[in-house]
Amino acid sequence: MFASCDKNRVFDEYKELDGSWSKNDTLHFEFEQNDTINPYNLFLNIRNNNEYPFNNLFVIVSLKNPENEVKIDTLEYQMANADGSLMGTGFSDVKESKLWYQENFVFKKLGKYQVDIVHALRESREINGLEKVNGVTEVGFRIEKTK
Repeated sequence: MFASCDKNRVFDEYKELDGSWSKNDTLHFEFEQNDTINPYNLFLNIRNNNEYPFNNLFVIVSLKNPENEVKIDTLEYQMANADGSLMGTGFSDVKESKLWYQENFVFKKLGKYQVDIVHALRESREINGLEKVNGVTEVGFRIEKTK
Protein backbone atom coordinates (compact mmCIF):
# COMPACT_ATOMS: atom_id res chain seq x y z
CA MET A 1 0.00 0.00 0.00
CA PHE A 2 2.85 2.39 0.80
CA ALA A 3 4.42 1.91 -2.64
CA SER A 4 1.15 2.69 -4.37
CA CYS A 5 1.01 6.06 -2.57
CA ASP A 6 4.49 6.93 -3.81
CA LYS A 7 4.11 6.46 -7.56
CA ASN A 8 6.88 8.96 -8.40
CA ARG A 9 9.56 6.90 -6.65
CA VAL A 10 11.97 5.12 -9.00
CA PHE A 11 14.79 4.37 -6.53
CA ASP A 12 14.95 4.98 -2.79
CA GLU A 13 17.60 3.45 -0.54
CA TYR A 14 19.14 4.35 2.82
CA LYS A 15 22.45 3.53 4.46
CA GLU A 16 22.28 3.32 8.23
CA LEU A 17 25.05 4.86 10.32
CA ASP A 18 25.86 4.23 13.99
CA GLY A 19 24.92 7.79 15.01
CA SER A 20 27.96 9.40 13.45
CA TRP A 21 29.31 9.78 9.92
CA SER A 22 33.04 9.12 9.64
CA LYS A 23 35.01 10.93 6.95
CA ASN A 24 36.09 7.46 5.77
CA ASP A 25 32.46 6.31 5.31
CA THR A 26 31.73 6.50 1.59
CA LEU A 27 28.05 5.74 1.20
CA HIS A 28 27.57 3.76 -2.00
CA PHE A 29 24.35 3.37 -4.01
CA GLU A 30 23.88 1.42 -7.26
CA PHE A 31 20.88 1.32 -9.58
CA GLU A 32 19.95 0.35 -13.13
CA GLN A 33 18.65 3.04 -15.44
CA ASN A 34 16.73 2.02 -18.56
CA ASP A 35 15.31 5.40 -19.58
CA THR A 36 17.41 7.96 -21.46
CA ILE A 37 14.50 10.17 -22.53
CA ASN A 38 12.55 11.34 -19.50
CA PRO A 39 13.89 13.73 -16.85
CA TYR A 40 14.15 12.72 -13.18
CA ASN A 41 14.64 14.54 -9.90
CA LEU A 42 17.49 13.24 -7.72
CA PHE A 43 17.63 13.77 -3.96
CA LEU A 44 19.83 13.13 -0.96
CA ASN A 45 17.87 12.20 2.16
CA ILE A 46 19.53 12.91 5.48
CA ARG A 47 18.20 11.72 8.82
CA ASN A 48 19.82 13.45 11.76
CA ASN A 49 19.07 14.09 15.41
CA ASN A 50 19.75 16.78 18.01
CA GLU A 51 23.35 15.62 18.37
CA TYR A 52 24.08 17.13 14.93
CA PRO A 53 26.24 20.14 15.86
CA PHE A 54 26.12 22.27 12.69
CA ASN A 55 23.71 24.57 10.84
CA ASN A 56 24.81 23.24 7.46
CA LEU A 57 26.10 20.12 5.76
CA PHE A 58 28.77 19.86 3.07
CA VAL A 59 28.88 16.70 0.98
CA ILE A 60 30.76 15.48 -2.07
CA VAL A 61 28.61 13.44 -4.43
CA SER A 62 30.01 11.48 -7.35
CA LEU A 63 27.76 10.00 -10.02
CA LYS A 64 29.36 7.36 -12.26
CA ASN A 65 27.61 6.29 -15.45
CA PRO A 66 27.85 2.87 -17.16
CA GLU A 67 30.87 4.03 -19.19
CA ASN A 68 32.74 5.01 -15.98
CA GLU A 69 32.41 8.74 -16.64
CA VAL A 70 32.18 10.51 -13.28
CA LYS A 71 30.43 13.77 -12.37
CA ILE A 72 31.52 15.17 -8.99
CA ASP A 73 29.68 17.88 -7.08
CA THR A 74 30.47 19.56 -3.78
CA LEU A 75 27.20 20.66 -2.22
CA GLU A 76 26.12 22.65 0.82
CA TYR A 77 22.75 22.29 2.50
CA GLN A 78 21.12 24.28 5.31
CA MET A 79 20.24 21.84 8.12
CA ALA A 80 19.10 24.08 11.00
CA ASN A 81 17.05 27.19 11.56
CA ALA A 82 18.53 30.42 12.97
CA ASP A 83 17.55 29.32 16.51
CA GLY A 84 19.50 26.06 16.09
CA SER A 85 16.46 23.81 15.73
CA LEU A 86 16.82 21.17 13.04
CA MET A 87 15.05 21.62 9.74
CA GLY A 88 13.33 18.67 8.13
CA THR A 89 10.28 16.60 8.94
CA GLY A 90 9.57 14.26 11.81
CA PHE A 91 7.78 14.12 15.14
CA SER A 92 10.71 13.00 17.31
CA ASP A 93 14.21 14.39 17.67
CA VAL A 94 15.10 12.63 14.38
CA LYS A 95 14.46 14.86 11.39
CA GLU A 96 14.53 13.89 7.74
CA SER A 97 15.68 16.38 5.15
CA LYS A 98 14.97 15.77 1.48
CA LEU A 99 17.69 17.70 -0.31
CA TRP A 100 17.83 18.49 -4.02
CA TYR A 101 20.78 16.95 -5.84
CA GLN A 102 19.74 17.25 -9.53
CA GLU A 103 16.53 18.63 -10.97
CA ASN A 104 15.19 17.44 -14.35
CA PHE A 105 18.21 15.18 -14.81
CA VAL A 106 18.27 13.04 -17.95
CA PHE A 107 20.36 9.87 -17.80
CA LYS A 108 22.37 9.77 -21.05
CA LYS A 109 23.38 6.08 -20.93
CA LEU A 110 21.51 2.85 -20.28
CA GLY A 111 22.84 0.57 -17.56
CA LYS A 112 24.25 0.59 -14.04
CA TYR A 113 24.96 3.88 -12.26
CA GLN A 114 26.82 4.44 -9.00
CA VAL A 115 26.43 7.27 -6.53
CA ASP A 116 28.99 7.79 -3.77
CA ILE A 117 28.45 10.32 -0.97
CA VAL A 118 30.98 11.51 1.62
CA HIS A 119 30.70 14.36 4.08
CA ALA A 120 33.06 17.29 3.67
CA LEU A 121 32.57 19.06 6.99
CA ARG A 122 35.39 20.89 8.73
CA GLU A 123 35.65 23.30 11.62
CA SER A 124 36.04 26.99 10.81
CA ARG A 125 39.63 27.91 9.95
CA GLU A 126 40.66 24.23 9.81
CA ILE A 127 42.10 22.61 6.69
CA ASN A 128 41.49 18.96 7.55
CA GLY A 129 37.97 17.57 7.53
CA LEU A 130 36.30 16.28 10.67
CA GLU A 131 37.04 12.65 11.49
CA LYS A 132 33.38 12.11 12.30
CA VAL A 133 30.16 14.07 12.49
CA ASN A 134 27.75 13.16 15.29
CA GLY A 135 24.01 13.07 14.88
CA VAL A 136 23.69 11.66 11.35
CA THR A 137 21.76 8.40 11.58
CA GLU A 138 21.00 7.59 7.93
CA VAL A 139 21.81 8.86 4.46
CA GLY A 140 19.65 8.03 1.48
CA PHE A 141 19.56 8.51 -2.25
CA ARG A 142 16.26 8.88 -4.11
CA ILE A 143 15.19 9.17 -7.74
CA GLU A 144 11.71 10.41 -8.63
CA LYS A 145 9.82 10.82 -11.87
CA THR A 146 9.17 14.46 -12.63
CA LYS A 147 5.56 15.49 -12.45
